[in-house]
Amino acid sequence: MPVEVGLWRVDGGIKKVDYTSMESERKLETILENDLSILSEDLLLVGRQVSTGFGKYIDLLAINKEGELVIIELKKHHTPREVVAQVLDYASWIQDLSYGDVVKLYEDLNYKPLEEDFAEVFNFPLTEEINSSHQMWIVSAGLDNETERIIQYLSSNFDVPINAVFFRYFKEGEAEFISRSWLVDPSVVEEKSNESMKDKKRESWNQRDFVFNFSDDGNYRSWEDAVKYGFVSAGNGEWYTRTLNQLFIGARIFCMSPSQGYIGIGKVVSEAQPIKEVYVDIGDESIKLVDLPLKANNMLHDIDDYQKCEYLVGVQWIKTAPIEKAFWVKGLKANQNTAFKLRSQYTIDKVEEFFGIQS
Repeated sequence: MPVEVGLWRVDGGIKKVDYTSMESERKLETILENDLSILSEDLLLVGRQVSTGFGKYIDLLAINKEGELVIIELKKHHTPREVVAQVLDYASWIQDLSYGDVVKLYEDLNYKPLEEDFAEVFNFPLTEEINSSHQMWIVSAGLDNETERIIQYLSSNFDVPINAVFFRYFKEGEAEFISRSWLVDPSVVEEKSNESMKDKKRESWNQRDFVFNFSDDGNYRSWEDAVKYGFVSAGNGEWYTRTLNQLFIGARIFCMSPSQGYIGIGKVVSEAQPIKEVYVDIGDESIKLVDLPLKANNMLHDIDDYQKCEYLVGVQWIKTAPIEKAFWVKGLKANQNTAFKLRSQYTIDKVEEFFGIQS
């Protein structure tokens, strides 16, 4: 059972403040549209009256920080059977939306990229998996016994990620208040949501592009050396070098300076090798990199230790920028791995645009 909330005014005596269901029905949708944090602080509104693929309209559709879509349906004048059937019908449409579908839906409704607004609201980039699960919330000014029984039955017996939240609206003179109560603990519904859909929906990879985190520390490696001699590198242990093996000849690298931004785009021309085995073409000569002058004075660290030494991937640079002019805007993809597949078309488009490259 949801917890019933009462409200008393205690200044100048004790007086109970009564709620008005008719008033709350009129105000509730407007309140939620203006500020979804009343429901949860972890929501970004995708749109209002969102059209489904079969001519129906979802009152409010949101996305949370985990990339789950949240259907928010106001009960209004519907009977319990109607509103529950309606929200399940919406969920049947939601579950088939791909990563690209959700991104396009958001942009069509808001005229801005989802990646930008997601990063602005949650302060980290959009997850690579969107809509791998979803939730259904029925919102009302009061929860009747029939709705409660149906939701509890679906949630408890079939692990359906459905919940109900009801609000009470109070008014005392010019002051207005609302209270909120959940039928089921929201963390329980979230857990059911995570278990309900095993098929992960990710933005597709174009089989070509990677991000490479190039750490210019002025000691083990230098961006000036990398640009001059055509390479990216990592070292000091397998954890830093293991992801280099996925970079194949012909792959494209979007090079990023951690905490700075994107500093270059290039094409892989040779696979990862220990530094002492790397040759660089200088004019008509092929010279060992270890015999060339390097800005990074400790790049030859542990040169005979194949576990710890620096590993290099040969790169033909297409465009580069100095680290102090690195490109970064909210919503671009970042990751702690040295190299990782770049699935974000938003990142590809933005970085190509910065460097003036036509894909």
